[in-house]
Formats: sequence, structure tokens, C-alpha cells
Amino acid sequence: MSVNDQIPVHAERDYEVVIGHDLSAHLVPMIGETATRVLLMHAAPLREPLSEVAEALLLAGYDVATFEVPDGESAKTAEVLTRCWDILGEAAFGREDVVVGMGGGATTDLAGFVAASWLRGVRVIQIPTTLLAMVDAAVGGKTGINTPAGKNLVGAFHSPSGVLCDLSTLRTLPSVDLVAGLAEVIKCGFIADPEILRIVDTSTAAALDPDSDVLAELVRRAIQVKVDVVAADLRESHLREILNYGHTFGHAIEHEEDYSWRHGEAVSVGMVYAAELARLAGRLEPEIVDQHRDLLGRVGLPLGYRGDRWPALHEAMRRDKKTRGDMLRFVVLDGIARPGRLEGPDPELLVEAYAAVSLG
Repeated sequence: MSVNDQIPVHAERDYEVVIGHDLSAHLVPMIGETATRVLLMHAAPLREPLSEVAEALLLAGYDVATFEVPDGESAKTAEVLTRCWDILGEAAFGREDVVVGMGGGATTDLAGFVAASWLRGVRVIQIPTTLLAMVDAAVGGKTGINTPAGKNLVGAFHSPSGVLCDLSTLRTLPSVDLVAGLAEVIKCGFIADPEILRIVDTSTAAALDPDSDVLAELVRRAIQVKVDVVAADLRESHLREILNYGHTFGHAIEHEEDYSWRHGEAVSVGMVYAAELARLAGRLEPEIVDQHRDLLGRVGLPLGYRGDRWPALHEAMRRDKKTRGDMLRFVVLDGIARPGRLEGPDPELLVEAYAAVSLG
């Protein structure tokens, strides 16, 4: 991979995802000359690099406001969203101005929704600093917050004006968060790009090394998968649903655990659940189910969940965005890189698949 790869995205608006190291010089050109004000929304651990970004923007002539986003999913609430609106109002934030989200997936989700909802839509630039945010949350224009009923039930489709994936930030990412991000990378392998699975299989240690060319290649490939899907279906009317592989059961775990599980951890279990469900439905070979367990487990991701939570998990899945009426719908595989849908599965199959991922 070159020092700076640029992946074009053609969606609601055209933009670029820049992948490389030390990308701060790209931010001012992305913001452009029409903006007067910039809101920098950032995760708490990024105070030091945030101050450097803010100083650069001030030197470039912008009026800069900052907002420190609460940790994790606690950022994605109506209360936090309202605080952001208050800041924008006090700053007289106009249609030509720009929101910048700097942090993990929760920060980029929130920043995107702040931009989508203010004045019916202002520009947002995403600077994801976790592996999960780089390959999933920051690319594609899905924005949102959580409610007591479930995750990401309130939101909007709002494409960014640019995304800067600075791989240098992965050096300071806790290893457990790097591992969690690999769940979304491996997901992209199962639904669209088998080469990702081959790389993880043959270069597992390098895939866990934030300085390796292998991880950089995995990031590029995973982003390309998402870009290709989003370009074909921005608003998730058909194809884009495949990006939710593992998410129906995974989101239910997150809800049941009050979002104390990392998203990638929950999605890992969700993929195993979906694979077991497809096997029970006669759609997926057992060997591919085993491959799920092997690759996900080898990088350190969980493969199962407690076995005494079925009623709560089932109820959470009924509120999933893919559900139609009372009919559950799952993204499943008919083979590697052959995603499909399973609609209204037999309730007994749901319980059997749950038993297959239960830890007791």
C-alpha cells in the first residue's frame, strides 16, 4: 500500500477516504475556504492531538469550537446531542461551516448526526482513530444515537465530506480495541472479500500489529468492501444490509449488556450465531461455521455468550431495524462471499443456534 491511499466514494456526495500516516495536512484542504467555523468533536483520550489540530485550524483562519464527547456509547444520547446543538447555536454555526469528528465509532456516529440534523445538514469530516471506526463507523454516512429501546434507532444517512484514516493512531490503541476492530474486518472477508480471510489465516500475528503492512492492507480492503456496497445502496434499501452480518444478534448482546461489551466483540458472537443459524437452515456448510470460530477465536475475539438470556435477546432482536412487522430477518451466508437473507426462521432454529453459542 502506498503511503497515502485515496479511495473515492460515490454516494449522496462524492468524497475521498484517505489512508496513511500523519495525515493532519489533509484536513484544512478538506474543510476548504467557504467555511468560517469548525466544531471539533473528540474523544477524551485525544485531548493532546486535538489541541494540535485546533491550533492548526486557528492558524488557517477558522473560528474553532471544541466539544469533548463522553466515553463510548454513553456519547450517543439525546442529552449529548442537545448539548452539541447548543454549542452550534451559540457559535452561530452556518450552512457553510463544518463539523469534525475525531475518535472512535461512537464519536463519529454522533458527529455525523450532529451535522445531519443542524440546519437540515452541514458538512462533516471524520477522523477515525480506532480500527473499528476506520473500517466501519466513519465510512458510509450512517449516523445516529441510541435510545432505551435499542442501538442506533434514531439517526440519518449523511455522507461525510471526507475521511482521514491515520494509521499512526493505531499505535496507541489498546490491544483489546484493536482486536475488537478486527471483527468488522473479518466480517468484510466473509461477506465479500475472501482475501481478507486468507491474510488473517496466514498472517495472524501481523494482523494484530498496528505497525504492520498486513494490518494496513486489511484496513484498505475492508474499507473498499464498505465503499463498494455504499456506492450501490446508500440508504440500505437492499444490498447494504449485508454489512449488518452478525449485527442482529450482536446488537441484542450490546443492549442486554447495557453497551459494556465492545461492538466488535458482540458482532463476533453475532457472526457465529448467524453462521450456526444458516447451517441449521441448510444454507451453510459446517466447515465454514468452523472457519468462523477458528479465525475469530485466533485473533482473540469471543465466540459465545451466556446461555440464560434468550427471552431478552429475542425481544431485542425483534426491535432490530431489519425486522419487518413481527418477522425477524437475518443476514446469513450461503457460502463465503455469498451473503443472503433469512426471513422469518423457525423459532426452534433460533433457539438451537442460541444453544450453539451459549456458554452455559
